[in-house]
Amino acid sequence: MVDDTKFLLLFLLLCCSSLCFGSELDIQCLKSVQQSVVDPRDILRSSWNFANSTNGFICQFTGVECWHPYENRVLSLRLSNLGLQGTFPQGLQDCTGMNGLDLSSNNFSGPIPHDISEQMSYLTSLDLSYNSFSGEIPSSISNMTYLNALNLQHNQLSGQIPKQFDGLSRLTLFNVVGNLLSGTIPPLLQNFSASNFVGNLGLCGTPLDKCPRRRRWRPMHIRLHRLNDQSSIGAAVGFVAGFVVAFYFPHCFVFSERLLAYVVRI
Repeated sequence: MVDDTKFLLLFLLLCCSSLCFGSELDIQCLKSVQQSVVDPRDILRSSWNFANSTNGFICQFTGVECWHPYENRVLSLRLSNLGLQGTFPQGLQDCTGMNGLDLSSNNFSGPIPHDISEQMSYLTSLDLSYNSFSGEIPSSISNMTYLNALNLQHNQLSGQIPKQFDGLSRLTLFNVVGNLLSGTIPPLLQNFSASNFVGNLGLCGTPLDKCPRRRRWRPMHIRLHRLNDQSSIGAAVGFVAGFVVAFYFPHCFVFSERLLAYVVRI
């Protein structure tokens, strides 16, 4: 309850600060987003007209929700299914009062920024699903302590789900279906249904199948038995004696024709 009160007071302070400089930052935020994405259908280019300068004009932009209809302060960006392409949009750190971002069902690719939590510290909802984002899930998302919903399904994300996600105690919605994730599911996220994790062949642990035990390889000690001194000396003497006899008395090793015939018959 105390945390909720602090969160509300913080947002009220952010809203009040917009009277001084917030509106200009939010306008710059949207300009940067428009310039950094590829917009094949010209939806943002045609709808986001910055020639207007009236209070609240950005609230009429496609996908933009404002804190107040007559104030240029972005509450959330809902840019789902607009055919947008390119890497993660730039300039979002200037939308300082934004608490919701939805980029789902587009064609964005590349990594999710490692400093995403620094850009948007106060998000309560983040939806990046149905794109082609790749690389690892940034562990910094765990710093978005007000996050209630995180949708990352159907991308190309790899690696493990960060263990730091155990700190996202406010999460009520979490989905990573259809990625390339591996490793153990963090304890806090094990309360979600298995249907929120399927499609990741390397992912294991509750609520999915148990993780396989790692086999411990034990080194094999091979013992080499040494010949004792007596057997070594005996072998050496036998070799020398055999060599001498063969060299000086070769006739001892020549069979007679009669004996050879006898051996052959046997």
